[in-house]
Amino acid sequence: MGRPTIGDVASAAGVTKATVSHAFSGKRPISEATKARVIAAAEELNWVPSSPARALATRRANAIGIVLARDPEILASDTFFPAFIAGVESVLAPREVALVLQVARTRSGEERAYRAIAQGRADGVIVLDLHQDDWRVPLLQGLGTPAVLLGAYDGQSSFSCVRTDDAAPVHELIDHLLAHGHTRIAHVSGPMGYVHSRVRAQAYLERVGDEELLRQGDFTARSGRDLTAELLQLPDRPSAIVYANDTMAIAGLSYARSLGLRVPDDLAVAGFDDDHLSAHLSPGLTSVSTDPHRRGEVAAEHLLHDIAGGTPRSVTLDCTRLRLRDSTASRR
Repeated sequence: MGRPTIGDVASAAGVTKATVSHAFSGKRPISEATKARVIAAAEELNWVPSSPARALATRRANAIGIVLARDPEILASDTFFPAFIAGVESVLAPREVALVLQVARTRSGEERAYRAIAQGRADGVIVLDLHQDDWRVPLLQGLGTPAVLLGAYDGQSSFSCVRTDDAAPVHELIDHLLAHGHTRIAHVSGPMGYVHSRVRAQAYLERVGDEELLRQGDFTARSGRDLTAELLQLPDRPSAIVYANDTMAIAGLSYARSLGLRVPDDLAVAGFDDDHLSAHLSPGLTSVSTDPHRRGEVAAEHLLHDIAGGTPRSVTLDCTRLRLRDSTASRR
């Protein structure tokens, strides 16, 4: 026997092929009894509507998009993205909604990707790595594309926004270091164009008071190592360095130890994002857990809600936690 068809389902349920289509697409109202009969026949025959057929019936792609404007080297080493995508998929997979992921190397490439989504490649998009006055927000609003913004975006927007408080754990960390005798605390930030990098750097400055020991990195291990080298060559070097992610922190810690410095006795080191390996280093790396899996879940839930016609809404997740470990142990 060949693969079952929509006609086979219609015959088994005693309805027309159009009714079978309506039962799965929801395009036309049918009685619950008829719908149940159609679904039972489809299950018995092991038939499911094709994705293209469902897309045509619903005028939807049955997919959501994520466009990442990051160097692949950073994506390969930063554990935030796999955990975030896993959270997104934990919501999409049970609903059989696809995730369209595209990496764009230029702004023009990024814009083309968003326009392709608006033209039907996906039904909506999660926007990451927000910038102040982000050009993507008015673009997507003009295209009429449902979107969820991930981060502390303060500009005008009609989109849902999933926020976290990145400032509070940085304040807590700097206060911890000050209380344990550190007076020269450096910060290796991420690119300052990103809202989350600027928020973390501003929180650092609110506690230390000046920019003398602030350096701008790019989230790669190389920038963490190079900027650590620069800071440790200062005549009055820092006694603690706080990095904007764990990749840079691990590279900085390794470089410091290669110079013979003891961590934390000679140099305290802390990161951000709490890489799954950070707790298992020697010494264990102090970091800030941001629960990217949960953030992915909530972003996907909000986007599906908005695609279905719900009212966009913003939420601040209570999911950032300072994890104090031996890399910032007391100097006293």
